[in-house]
Amino acid sequence: MDRDDQPHDPYAALRERNYVLYASGYIFSAVSLSMVTTALGWEIYERTRDAFMLGLVGVARALPVVVLALPAGHLVDVVDRRKVLAVTQGGFAIIIGLMALVVSTHGSTWALLGLAALMGCCRVGNGPARSALMPSLVSDAAFPNAIAWTTGLFQFAALSGPVLAGILIDHFHASWPVLAIAGFGCAALGVTAMLTRPRDVKRATRGLSIAAMGEGLRHLLREKLVLAAITLDLFAVLLGGATALMPVYAKEVYAVGARELGWLNAAPFAGALVMSILLAHRPPMKRAGASLLWSVAGFGACTIVFGLSKNLWLGLAALVALGAMDSVSVYVRHVLVPARTPEELRGRVSAVNSVFIECSNELGAFESGLVARFLGPVFSVVSGGVGTILVVLGVALAFPQLRRLREIKPIEVSR
Repeated sequence: MDRDDQPHDPYAALRERNYVLYASGYIFSAVSLSMVTTALGWEIYERTRDAFMLGLVGVARALPVVVLALPAGHLVDVVDRRKVLAVTQGGFAIIIGLMALVVSTHGSTWALLGLAALMGCCRVGNGPARSALMPSLVSDAAFPNAIAWTTGLFQFAALSGPVLAGILIDHFHASWPVLAIAGFGCAALGVTAMLTRPRDVKRATRGLSIAAMGEGLRHLLREKLVLAAITLDLFAVLLGGATALMPVYAKEVYAVGARELGWLNAAPFAGALVMSILLAHRPPMKRAGASLLWSVAGFGACTIVFGLSKNLWLGLAALVALGAMDSVSVYVRHVLVPARTPEELRGRVSAVNSVFIECSNELGAFESGLVARFLGPVFSVVSGGVGTILVVLGVALAFPQLRRLREIKPIEVSR
């Protein structure tokens, strides 16, 4: 029977031992890191009451990724990717433990920013290692399904982590217990990744050099579809970084506390989780390019609604819809990038992609904080949503091949 005639198996990835091991550690790590994001944002804003300082947290986390991405990506292509995961997850645990110590002893806010930068140094190897390892853990046919489930696990973690952090902060009247708990959870992925048995993959053979590090960037410049997808993500999320202002909206717009802040942080991921489950149960998209463009445009529209909302429940609804739109974008990109990348380049391409992701998420937080400081949070969020829609129009015109992209064949994963 031809593959296209076979019924879609929504649980294909969950039937494979490697993926179950990986996913079991990933969920603990992802929940822990999302708790850290909420706790750190709350602590910084409680101390400073300055949206600009929230933006500086994003800069501190993003700069190491931008500076170190190319050598880190090459390292991921040369050594065992499981070992890179183990080391970086252990680094997360130690750094988060130090954050808890700084907060509990009323240490400097700048020390927290320095530790956030150290977390960025771990992230620079962690993200590419995860992205490059995944295709070797599952069969080619199960890979898109694994991406859908992994996206869903991330969304569940990002939903439950802020809620749990908000409840704990409200209970203890302090953020350091959240950080202390999260530090222990971060080591789980490193342990379970080492227990997997990935299939043999082609390693990079060239030694560390500027030319070898740049091969991932050159590949992206040749692959116009991948370039279009990550360019869209970079500028759309850079402009639509409303999530960085959640503490401001909680305190200044909705006049609520830490528990409600947890709801606000979790709302986008609730929508994304539902969408991820739907994507896992559906066969691969037949019009992936159009779905990507429309989902990012929807993301921008929902950002505008959230920015203008004065009611907590309307804001939560807009954030749920925003997360659902974002989940479609994440799914398409995470299938497309490895599908169009040779195995021996996946670490370097993932590293370059991580620069786009970090620039969009973390520098987007900086941009939102900066605009909010001078023009107010509502203008910052609404203008960002408008800018996101304009970016979609620009990318659709500049990259017509993205509009024409149909199904991303699973067999492309191994090419």
